[in-house]
Amino acid sequence: MKFVRITVNPNQMGGMPCIRGLRIPVATVVGMVADGMTVEEIIKAFPDLEHDDIREALQYAAEAVRERELPLVHVT
Repeated sequence: MKFVRITVNPNQMGGMPCIRGLRIPVATVVGMVADGMTVEEIIKAFPDLEHDDIREALQYAAEAVRERELPLVHVT
């Protein structure tokens, strides 16, 4: 998948993936969704964001998780 709204600039936000060159990290947006915020609440907090930015941030995060294995606690 090609991501057109996610940018990485080593001179901005420590090279973290951000939304459209803004100083809004993908991780921040994904964390807000995980905390139960609605798209409207996120856009109210970051008026420069668009609905498609949030959708692509979630897609980017999903793809990032597919690409590597994360340590999990095994439940017996």
